[in-house]
Amino acid sequence: MILISGSGGGTDLTGTVFERGEEPPRYKGAPDEDAPYVWVCDAFYEVESGGSALVVDGEEIRVAFEEPMPRGFDTRDGAIAAAKEHIRTQFARIGVDPDDVAIEVTRADPA
Repeated sequence: MILISGSGGGTDLTGTVFERGEEPPRYKGAPDEDAPYVWVCDAFYEVESGGSALVVDGEEIRVAFEEPMPRGFDTRDGAIAAAKEHIRTQFARIGVDPDDVAIEVTRADPA
């Protein structure tokens, strides 16, 4: 597994690239992804009311989460590039400049 993490506005988001031979999580409604690399991460957006509280740049906002949608890729580089773009997009959806998001790519410890 490869973890892709983004930090910005005082909050963080992490998703996972599952590699060949690893099983991405299965849940009701998830598409069957048989690709060699599968990216899974939350998606969220700011809402006026309801949702969950999140502090961004010292200010509380409300966010709603979408069900994670696995995306399959043929190459590791393609999966990582899409993961970085996905994370930057999520931050942009809550008002954080995507250029201000720090991205870290790490290999998960299987133990």
